[in-house]
Amino acid sequence: MNAVIPRTSTAAVLSLVFGILCWFVLPFVGALVAVICGHTARSEIRRAPRGVIEGEGLATAGLILGWLHLALWVIGIVFVLLFVGGAVFLAGLASLLHGFHW
Repeated sequence: MNAVIPRTSTAAVLSLVFGILCWFVLPFVGALVAVICGHTARSEIRRAPRGVIEGEGLATAGLILGWLHLALWVIGIVFVLLFVGGAVFLAGLASLLHGFHW
């Protein structure tokens, strides 16, 4: 009987590493790499025969870190756009009201 020695998915390890790095060194780009590698790793693990490739937990952790980072980027961008848009709107409204004579 041949014992299969499972190997850890390289994509899963990369997903976790970039998922951590995106919070400290590589914002946004690191998160994209973490998400892409995480999905690649999970697909690779599920396609392989059972027990041949490991790293599902690593891939999942990388995905969570990456997606959470990307979500915070989107929330931040929306907040900035609303803040800037609101400021521009109020400035325009003030200018309009300033020119209006009662």
